[in-house]
Amino acid sequence: MAKQIQEILIDDLDGGEANETVSFAIDGSSYEIDLSDVNAKKLRDALSPFVQHARRGGAVSTRRRGRGGQRAMTREKSSEIRQWAKAHGLPVSERGRIASTVVEKYEAAH
Repeated sequence: MAKQIQEILIDDLDGGEANETVSFAIDGSSYEIDLSDVNAKKLRDALSPFVQHARRGGAVSTRRRGRGGQRAMTREKSSEIRQWAKAHGLPVSERGRIASTVVEKYEAAH
């Protein structure tokens, strides 16, 4: 069976068709907004005087955290991973952060 999935962006300001997702950050928080070309230009034009006089800060990641990033996990999940790691002879501390390599091996096994 053939399937076609179409993603249509809706402008978050006016409800019309959007052409792009614009990412920006202010006061330590990152944002994304779907905008038409017209509204994206308005946003960039409004920010332009500030951007021209600003200095660059740290890079803002637009990636969503997923398999590649460290995720917060529940105590139960941490305990389960520690038990699994010990049973498979992997080095794991009793407390604190679990090494990403151990978590990746656990996830690959499950």
